[in-house]
This record gives sequence, structure tokens and C-alpha cells, in this order.
Amino acid sequence: MIAGDVETGIGMVEATVKLTSEFFEAEVAALGAELVRLTDRDGRDLLWNGDPAFWSGRAPLLFPIVGRLPGDQLVHEGVAYPMAQHGFARRRVFALEAHDGASARFVLAADAQTREQYPFDFVLRVTYTLVEATLAVEVVVENPGAVPLPASVGFHPAFRWPLPYGGTRDGHRLIFEKAETAPIHRPVGGLLSTATEANPAVDTIIEPTDAMFERDALIFLDLRSHHVRYGVPGEPGLEVAFPGMPHLGLWSKPGAPFLCIEPWAGYATPQVAPVEFTQKPGLSHIPPGGAQAFGLSVRWLPDIGR
Repeated sequence: MIAGDVETGIGMVEATVKLTSEFFEAEVAALGAELVRLTDRDGRDLLWNGDPAFWSGRAPLLFPIVGRLPGDQLVHEGVAYPMAQHGFARRRVFALEAHDGASARFVLAADAQTREQYPFDFVLRVTYTLVEATLAVEVVVENPGAVPLPASVGFHPAFRWPLPYGGTRDGHRLIFEKAETAPIHRPVGGLLSTATEANPAVDTIIEPTDAMFERDALIFLDLRSHHVRYGVPGEPGLEVAFPGMPHLGLWSKPGAPFLCIEPWAGYATPQVAPVEFTQKPGLSHIPPGGAQAFGLSVRWLPDIGR
């Protein structure tokens, strides 16, 4: 069903589609095909509300880049195209291709406006599906063009910190599927640092703090896990699963009541990298006539465990 309107924060109001299951209610906006609301069966908000005093995003989809390019320019075959951080998909209105009470599919295709920033043909389909206590998101990138399509896809959901289950903010934990020991990177001027620093995980657990984000996001390039649980041990929480997404960002602003858990297939341009966009590290190269799928799911848990 069409649920009403949501303020986008950039001078537009777009209809949202409401999805429901026994455990969840979700709303997705046509602008950016962005999840803008997620509540549990008792009506408690799990997703950040986009308060611009901290950050106006909620769960933007990142395409065709993750992070930034040098000078915010995509250079292809000697021509420079303007490309803002995280790409343009989050600022475009998607068409609603199909929907019912528990699922919705949105589509965005290349046009004259996208070609001014990104000189490639593409079709981007985003499907949201609620099944009991799980919200699944699938992004499929199709290449209708005659040359390989270089692209990255990322998810950027911001969850409440603290979650609405009575635990304290400093009691929250991120519990990874596997021990994470590889050094992490940070953004430097929006680009990926060449320097690394020690992974803050102790075995499988990170205890998020404001100080952790004083130098921007934590970037896990060499990720072993395919899911992470979030919340306070002994309380209800969430499992964010990302099979097939090889990288992860964690981000907040000191003092902000949200924590972003960001599975990526791609990352910002490294501080030292080729100028030509098609040679940028972290891209997927989708063959002509081909397609590639990228997925994320959010599952409610009665207890996140230790």
C-alpha cells in the first residue's frame, strides 16, 4: 500500500510504500528506494529517523560508487564527470515496479541526467521483502550496454543507538560471526587511507564508543564475517547479514543516537590509485548483458547472545 509522504530533507516529498509482517513494519521511499522506517511489532523504532541535527540519512543505497572519488570526479577515457560521495542513486526517484503487502520492487535506469555523471548504461532494481522477523533487501545491477559496467553497491542503514529495549547506550555490542583481526582503514579527506590501524574487535566483539568515531568511519576491507549482531547482551537486538558483501563500514558521529552498519561491495578510492575510473580498486565489472546481485538482511532477535 502507499503509506503517505515522507520529508526527504532536500526540498522534495515523495510517497512511501508500507510493508508489514507479523514482526516488522517498514516504509520505503521512492526517493533513493530508501528504507525510511522500520518498527517492531510493538511499534518501537529500530531505524534512525533522519534528524538533520545529526544526519538526515536513514538507510541510503550507495551506487555507482561507495565513498568518494578524488576531487569528486569520475575520470573515464580522459573525460571528467562530477560524482558526489556515495553516488547519485540516493538522490534519484525510483519507479515502483511491483508491490504487495510484504514486498516492493523499485527500478532506476540510466538516462540523460545519470550519463552526465556516469557514462554507462545500467538498470538498478531494488527489492524489499518482509518474511516474519526478517527484512531482506536485494539490489540487482543489470548491464544492458555493450561494454563492461564498472560499479559498486553499498548499504548504509543507521540503527538506533541505543535500541529501544532498555539497555544503556554504552552496553551495546557488535558481535561478529567470526573473529576479526585484520587491520582497519579510515577515510582521509573522503579517500581510503593507505595507513592502517589496529582492529578494535576483541575476538568477535566490538564495544562501540563515541571516541571510536572521532576520526570518522571504521573500514574493514579484509572482512571474515558475513553477519553481525547488534544490541545489548541479554536483550532483544538485530542481526545484520550480508552474504557476498566483502567489506564493512561502521560509522556514527560522537554523541549521535545512531550507529551505521554498512556492508559494501566497493570502497572509496585509495589515496594512491589510478586516475581512470575503470581501474579503481573495489569495483565490480558486470559483463554486457549480465547482472549482479547484492544483498542485506535485518533479523530481529529475542537475545543477541553474549
